[in-house]
Amino acid sequence: MEQKYEQFKGQPRLPKFVVPKRYVINLKPDLASCTFTGTVEISVDVVADTKFIVLNAADLTVSRDGVRFREHSGLKVLEALEVKLLEEDEIMVVEFSENLPLGVGVLCIAYEGTLNDKMKGFYRSKYEHNGEKKNMAVTQFEPADARRCFPCWDEPARKATFKITLEVPTELVALSNMPVVEEKRDGDVKTLHYEESPIMSTYLVAVVIGLFDFVEDHTSDGIKVRVYCQVGKENQGKFALDVAVKTLDLYKKYFAVPYSLPKLDMVAIPDFAAGAMENYGLVTYRETALLYDDKHSAAANKQRVATVVAHELAHQWFGNLVTMEWWTHLWLNEGFATWVSYLATDSLFPEWKIWTQFLEESTEGLRLDGLAESHPIEVEINHACEIDEIFDAISYRKGASLIRMLQSYLGPECFQRALASYIKQYSCSNAKTEDLWAVLEEESGEPVNNLMNSWTKQKGYPVVTVKVNDDKLEFEQSQFLLSGSCGDGQWIVPMTLCCCSYDARKNFLLQGKSEILDTKEFLGCSLSQGRLAETGTWVKVNVDQAGFYRVKYDDELAGRLRYAIETKCLSAMDRYGILDDSYALCMACQLPLASLLTLMGAYREELEYTVLSNLISISYKIARIVADAAPELLDCVKLFFINLFQHSAEKLGWDPKQGEGHLDAMLRGEILAALAHFGHDVTQCEATRRFDAFLNDRHTPLLPPDTRKAAYVAVMQNVSISNRSGYEALLRIYRETDLSQEKTRILGSLASCPDPDIVLEVLNFLLSSEVRSQDAIFGVNVGIEGRETAWRWFKENWDHISKTWGSGFLITRFISTIVSPFTSYEKAKEVEEFFASHSKPSIARTLKQSLERVHINAKWVQGIQTEKHLAETVQKLA
Repeated sequence: MEQKYEQFKGQPRLPKFVVPKRYVINLKPDLASCTFTGTVEISVDVVADTKFIVLNAADLTVSRDGVRFREHSGLKVLEALEVKLLEEDEIMVVEFSENLPLGVGVLCIAYEGTLNDKMKGFYRSKYEHNGEKKNMAVTQFEPADARRCFPCWDEPARKATFKITLEVPTELVALSNMPVVEEKRDGDVKTLHYEESPIMSTYLVAVVIGLFDFVEDHTSDGIKVRVYCQVGKENQGKFALDVAVKTLDLYKKYFAVPYSLPKLDMVAIPDFAAGAMENYGLVTYRETALLYDDKHSAAANKQRVATVVAHELAHQWFGNLVTMEWWTHLWLNEGFATWVSYLATDSLFPEWKIWTQFLEESTEGLRLDGLAESHPIEVEINHACEIDEIFDAISYRKGASLIRMLQSYLGPECFQRALASYIKQYSCSNAKTEDLWAVLEEESGEPVNNLMNSWTKQKGYPVVTVKVNDDKLEFEQSQFLLSGSCGDGQWIVPMTLCCCSYDARKNFLLQGKSEILDTKEFLGCSLSQGRLAETGTWVKVNVDQAGFYRVKYDDELAGRLRYAIETKCLSAMDRYGILDDSYALCMACQLPLASLLTLMGAYREELEYTVLSNLISISYKIARIVADAAPELLDCVKLFFINLFQHSAEKLGWDPKQGEGHLDAMLRGEILAALAHFGHDVTQCEATRRFDAFLNDRHTPLLPPDTRKAAYVAVMQNVSISNRSGYEALLRIYRETDLSQEKTRILGSLASCPDPDIVLEVLNFLLSSEVRSQDAIFGVNVGIEGRETAWRWFKENWDHISKTWGSGFLITRFISTIVSPFTSYEKAKEVEEFFASHSKPSIARTLKQSLERVHINAKWVQGIQTEKHLAETVQKLA
């Protein structure tokens, strides 16, 4: 590498001596050869003496003859002396023979590229129309892949306007961020000129070209909204369309700023790596996240469509109109959009109790942030290859949880006023986390910056230990780690607590390591040991789980809360929180498994969807760990879980009841799948009967969408190499359906088979052309019996897996799903040895996190093996 180019290598940010202002882009894709040609004219402001222009480009062919720079007046044109592509850094350096004239000029570049199969940049997605296989062209530029479609300053703070022109076959639909202003036809080709966009970041530019149908509606102020999907599926777009129209009106009111573009298109893409992408005015989705079929979609699918649409439309304000300054502040985009999506969904569907379900988001954030290998919400990004890994539960779920905590602390009215002020102040610009805190602090008069810095600038969160001593409550915080180790973090914790009644809720800030409260003075009630024992007085800390922390109670307080659960004194959110905190403490070996199982027994009559869903999830994980720690107890543990879920299963039954709610439908499928998984004979027999009826008649009322997953899981429990009929029947259904939700439902059931030979067949099937690359991850979540098989398969197919998924975040899902369930230090060492020669920077963080989980599991297994009264407790509970 010549010395003059070395200065541009390895830098996280592009130099600022040339500033982009406007892009004029012309793209001509060839969908048969999967190539494209393009030209871009970038109006720039040269602000310092330089003969170099440094911008981003990747996987593009650019020749020196295709690059020139002209003064704004057009009088002077400079030809490029040299064009150097620094592939590792995805940078293009254009050198000229003399310094560029200061001021405004135009950089003109002609180039060629490939419509890749990586679901990033400008890529191809496959579909069928009238039995013929076709390609569509799609863009996915977040986080840093616009550079794969056109040379650009591919950083969020380098905002500009975009004027796009597409040359495409006349029969195709071609969409971009803005409406078409002019169309010219020449034989079988049409040239579409789109209106110039408002100022925006490169990662939000979008193009989609293919055959589509659409449904259309308008908001109250006349914004045209459309949902595009494959030909013949337009009816499946109606639900998302209705949600979108109502959500745009709702956000206009909440943010006190109208939607800023003249139209909004939402498109279902057959091949799509993420769930959805908020491109300004042209939002793209996986089919499963946008389409809803009344006959074949489950209630859970309907809810997912609503929340994902609400999330992406929130970005039109929080992300698109006001954009993070750099990827360090990704959480500003994703945490807020996640939180606001629940606000919108709750407004549209209050019967879904979506804020109770929000606790599942918090749990995912707490689980990841309980690792020593977690990262702060504001994380340093030193190279583009590091960005993908932070699109995780920290940026999304912890971020959203902190917003909920702050809103709860400041109050909803104050919080809304501040957000509206923030949007107005930074509209069409970029902002950092500190900018948001400043606006919230000014509006509320509270020390928001000081409070929130402890949560965004350090990783982790506290566990608050609570003890009762006469009429004193003693609080002490320490960093919680699932490994059981003690971290050295400290937080300013917004504490909430109530005593025996939600009317007596109190708040305070825990600013140091510890605090002592006089309960008579603070809560107005006595908590002496005798009184607790006599009257069943209970104290709940972190009311409704509003704070992002865990709580560990002393034995006396924990016993009272268990009684409060049994006597139905606590809200669903608090019942959820007590269970989830106890599970985390048990995993960290700070609570015996016997105590956790005893607590779970208090939920026998639980009927609330979110609480039961978490109870089921925890049951699966305990069964996995017991299989390794105490296999002689596994049958007893499974029997306990079956008994635990019997009450709600009997109330719900297999068949939907007239007038029942959305949550009942969601719960029925999860409860029946759990009973089938744990080997409940009656459930498995009934599932098989209904599955057979479904095989004979796909429209039978015996197996509606909400219970199909349960039936599929039950069928796979009894499949083996010598009894393959159920497996082959499921493959037949998979091949016959064109509904993405049904395909992923089947993929998620196949690998639950206990026969390792069938598991291997399923894993190999995932690599076949019958499974879209985006969907393969659904089939790798194998059972206990399939872990070794999955690991061997993973190693043997690593080159293919790495090549197919290695350039995006899906590769990290493979690693965490296959590695994390192991439970021995020996296996961790084996995994480390394999990746010693197979790792790369883009998976480094995920690999460390997965190995840490294996170590946590191994320590937990050892703890269970030394637990004295576990067998006695399990047998008593079962």
